Amino acid sequence: MIKFTIITLFREAIEPYLKTSMMWKATEKGLAEFDFVDLREFGLGPHKSVDDTPYGGGDGMLLRCEPVFEAIESVKAKDSMAKVILPTPVGKIWDQKMAREMVENMTFNDTVHYIILCPHYEGYDERILSIVDYKISLGKYVLTGGELPALIIIDSVVRLIPGVLGGEKSAEIESFSEGNNLEYPQYTRAEDFRGMKVPEVLLSGNHGEIAKWRKDHSGIIE
Repeated sequence: MIKFTIITLFREAIEPYLKTSMMWKATEKGLAEFDFVDLREFGLGPHKSVDDTPYGGGDGMLLRCEPVFEAIESVKAKDSMAKVILPTPVGKIWDQKMAREMVENMTFNDTVHYIILCPHYEGYDERILSIVDYKISLGKYVLTGGELPALIIIDSVVRLIPGVLGGEKSAEIESFSEGNNLEYPQYTRAEDFRGMKVPEVLLSGNHGEIAKWRKDHSGIIE
């Protein structure tokens, strides 16, 4: 089983998604577990502050070390083997291979536990990186916070767990399953929709020709 503990200021932005579709199915089958830690609970002072202005000046606010370290340590006190993930522009670009590696780390007798810290504001104190195991970037753009990256990471991992998707090979024959491959085009009813017809080979019942057509129409992303 895979467990994700999400440290966030905005649980309500994440939780509904994890209670629907394949994520819900994974939890019902005991294949995944999702837990939350409210970073505000570890805030400082009467206002439970978790951020402050940057040394040296500049716009925006940074997450402080104290609440972040204490939040992570509260989880690790219960599971010292849990690994910390931080969505950050300085991280390694997330891809299908990395998602598969996380699934391959799990066994059905033990729980693999990942803690995802969702940064917010202008950024975070650089010293927070000292307790991060995986620095992950989703691309060359900036988001308001780490909640969307957390969901993307979780979804892309959980859907690969055997038993989550419907078909036995659903996650094997798809885009990026072999690196930069793109899956072949697919069609369903109607056979003719507004003059756009399903390729005849797919209606032929000739599995050899269908396999050849699919191979010929699969692509590679540059």
